[in-house]
Amino acid sequence: MSTSTLHLDIVSAEAAIFSGEAQRVFATGIMGELEIAPKHTPLLTGLLPGPVRIRDKQGHEEVVYVTGGILEVQPDIVTILADTVVRARDFNEAKAVEAAKKAQEMLEKRKTSMDYAQARAELARAAGLLRAIREAKKKK
Repeated sequence: MSTSTLHLDIVSAEAAIFSGEAQRVFATGIMGELEIAPKHTPLLTGLLPGPVRIRDKQGHEEVVYVTGGILEVQPDIVTILADTVVRARDFNEAKAVEAAKKAQEMLEKRKTSMDYAQARAELARAAGLLRAIREAKKKK
């Protein structure tokens, strides 16, 4: 590993998604947008649903979508423990749009506070996936 890269591991309950060197990692933490570079100050934060962009050693970017999880940063190592991860090649925009529409309908028809909380969570996941899809399209 050179001083211009860091080691990144992205793991979900299903599988190891990414393990390798990266110049930068971009994600949405609970306090806002993050850009992680080599020698970053140690950090531990929750992740919100949305895209995680990985800039590799050659400067190419890959986008994955996480439904949430934990981001741990050490000076030369970044670990993302994600609830669920979807790779850009597996994105389905039509399903994401449909999920957002259903979540919006759930919000409008809610009968209890539980319905509202579930609808908000579904809407956040769908919006995050749509953001990831847009990020991936920009990289093509």
